[in-house]
Amino acid sequence: MIDPEAERKEILRHYRRLLRYAKPFLKDNDAKIIKKAFNTSLEAHKDMRRKSGEPYILHPLAVAQIAVEEIGLGTTSIVSALLHDVVEDTEMEIADIERDFGPSVARIIEGLTKISGVFEYGSSQQAENFRKMLLTLSDDVRVILIKLADRLHNMRTLDSMPRHKQLKIASETMYLYAPLAHRLGLYAIKSELEDLYLKYTDTETYRDISRKIRQTRSARNKFIKDFISPIETELRRYGFKFAVKGRPKTIHSILKKIKKQNITFEEIYDLFAIRIILDVPLENEKAACWQVYSIITDFYQPNPDRLRDWVNTPKINGYESLHTTVMSKSGQWVEVQIRTKRMDEIAERGYAAHWKYKIGAGIGESGLEIWINKVRDMLENNTANALEFMDEFRKNLFVEEVIVFTPKGELIALPDRATALDFAFEIHTDIGQQCLGAKVNQKLVPLSHRLHNGDQVEILTSKKQRPSEEWLKYVVTSKARSGIKDYLREERKNKAELGKASLKKRLAQLNIAESQATINKLLAFFNVPTVLDLHYRLAVGYIDPRDIKEVIFTEAADKTASRLEPKSFDRQVQKIRGVTSDMLVIGENTSSMNYTVAPCCNPIPGDEVFGFQTEADGIKIHRTNCQEGMELMSNYGNRIIKAKWTDKQELAFLAGIRIKGTDRLGLINDLTKVISNSLKVNMRSITIDSNDGIFEGNIMVFVNDTGHLDTLMHQMGKVNGILTVERFE
Repeated sequence: MIDPEAERKEILRHYRRLLRYAKPFLKDNDAKIIKKAFNTSLEAHKDMRRKSGEPYILHPLAVAQIAVEEIGLGTTSIVSALLHDVVEDTEMEIADIERDFGPSVARIIEGLTKISGVFEYGSSQQAENFRKMLLTLSDDVRVILIKLADRLHNMRTLDSMPRHKQLKIASETMYLYAPLAHRLGLYAIKSELEDLYLKYTDTETYRDISRKIRQTRSARNKFIKDFISPIETELRRYGFKFAVKGRPKTIHSILKKIKKQNITFEEIYDLFAIRIILDVPLENEKAACWQVYSIITDFYQPNPDRLRDWVNTPKINGYESLHTTVMSKSGQWVEVQIRTKRMDEIAERGYAAHWKYKIGAGIGESGLEIWINKVRDMLENNTANALEFMDEFRKNLFVEEVIVFTPKGELIALPDRATALDFAFEIHTDIGQQCLGAKVNQKLVPLSHRLHNGDQVEILTSKKQRPSEEWLKYVVTSKARSGIKDYLREERKNKAELGKASLKKRLAQLNIAESQATINKLLAFFNVPTVLDLHYRLAVGYIDPRDIKEVIFTEAADKTASRLEPKSFDRQVQKIRGVTSDMLVIGENTSSMNYTVAPCCNPIPGDEVFGFQTEADGIKIHRTNCQEGMELMSNYGNRIIKAKWTDKQELAFLAGIRIKGTDRLGLINDLTKVISNSLKVNMRSITIDSNDGIFEGNIMVFVNDTGHLDTLMHQMGKVNGILTVERFE
């Protein structure tokens, strides 16, 4: 039963909490405006409920709360967050908002309304949506900050959504919103979004790691206390005002480390970072950070390879901090981050805090603004379709950077892994298109040479040089890619004109009219997607004009041509989804269905999976926590098919097992016995590498399902000398 009185109290409690957080920065009329926005939103959503059953108004309140408490935004943003769904869900229009709340709020709401909703209709729509969102970034960055707050609250309340929606929203979050939060410097939000993604796509691993973090909490706190105690004494002796925080790494980053370095949870040395936050005036910041570094290294031995100085050269998103990794008395490596209060606020709250300090300090153009100008530049000069654009954008948005110099000593920031060719395009598209090679630190290098921090680069050009397809392999920046693609597109068009002429000539020889029907028959016969492709292939000789014969245009050819046409997806999908169910059951009368198991994640029965309709290979089955799957779910929501394994499954699936242990005579024999005798498992391959008494091995086996695989791994773990057994993709 719904209790209206209890709900009213709950809503007011959230509203008062919001005001409590906003209070420190409210000016003359602000509280009244916020109250008016709250009442407008309350009235607009009064009959609406969320999927969880709670009153809808709690969502705008929560988004406003995140905007204030976690991003540090002000009154305009609170009002915009409270009203962010009003225009979309009710009769109210932007003009009404402008009349009641002013032009700033109206502009933000308009930006948010443009990018509302999760589009289900294919990727280009979703990508177009993302492009619109970025366009609003150059008008008012608050649009994106509120959108991130909205997405964070949706992820926190994803429990009440149906499973396929959970997967779609979580993948899209991981694909676009988490990296965007990272680039805007919102580390706390980025980390939470990544962890929530994991919670819904790989629940078991998520629970396992969070349990381990909880179990080690008290030992960790004691460790931090002992580690920091001598440093605190010394800092006080020097008269520093400071605070110390110790925080564990996020679940997502722990898992990433386990996979990347192929280690277990117990082997991760820097499970947490210790942060020393200094309260010093702006002009003393640098000196103070280095002085604290010197104090720490008096007590603990630093690892010289792990010193990161983002105090002198902040990251593009404005992040400043000094990181060092030192050896504790107990033989553990510990990461220590040294920063000031100002730096810490920028690190936690990113862009919003950045503005707060910038207005006060009158600092020059920051890395973040340079980045926003680059985004604007990308949007204005982009001729690619929305999907290509999104791909380019992700590649450039979410990477660390290398800092290099021109011959005159100007500093240029490029994404990590950038090459000499990227540098050439960064200077000017014409220089890029005519680039022959480069001199890096006075030495001649090819176009594909990868640049490193501090390189000085001089570009060599020639009027005769022309870009080729090959060049796309050498570049990582979108400016370079679009410069090369524009040239190739133009070149292709010019070539196609020649092909068009030779087609005309051939059809005239055969005495066949150049109609749409004729062209369609040629496209079907040669299996070519577009007319431009047909012309181009004729021009470059992929198709010989002499292969165009009269027989292609006869009745009999129609039947063969129609066989060449790809099967219509929609028919297939209708067939699968059937009248009874919208779920593809794998292994149950699906022999007539054209499905294959995706090689990127090798799912086996028992894994949580989904189906994806490809254009050429029927339906591909992926694991829900597969990296490639994340991209597909995020981009092509309408092609996702819910799928599950049937229990009537006697097929064998290939799975990989990685083992580590101490080498001894007869160990391999014991292992293979477990595999083939006790569990009747067929083994496809085994590779073992032994070094200094420790061995690592990869075994490929055929199993029926995850239960079968778990039993096998459990038995292998019991073999004397085996330390770890885990599945790999």
